[in-house]
Amino acid sequence: MQIAIMAHEKKKELMTQFCIAYCGILSRHELCAIGSLGKAIEDATGLDVEILFLPEHGGIEQVASKVSYNEIDLLLYFRDKDTENGFMELSAEEEILHLCDSYNIPYATNIATAEALIMALERGDLDWRMLVK
Repeated sequence: MQIAIMAHEKKKELMTQFCIAYCGILSRHELCAIGSLGKAIEDATGLDVEILFLPEHGGIEQVASKVSYNEIDLLLYFRDKDTENGFMELSAEEEILHLCDSYNIPYATNIATAEALIMALERGDLDWRMLVK
């Protein structure tokens, strides 16, 4: 399965720690992440991560495109709702989540939901995504 990973600046460390904790599960899947987050995850875990452009250079649009072309099976996006200067403007954020809803792509916007989805992925509960392709 292909997993897109994103995080607001204040949540990047939490996302990196999450990836360390679930490295064994994530290692069996294809990962992509925007900009420096991808590099941080690679450095901390040794996982192979497709590093997309920085947000200001089109990384957000890359994720949206991958979602639109059904190239993403799961989105992990840790948001910081208290941040006014998160790397994504609200419209881009809403667009990606809207696309996930439109194409039935499971997504998590916090660590609790991310853990539930990762455990579901491990059990095979998300294997239905392979039929959609």
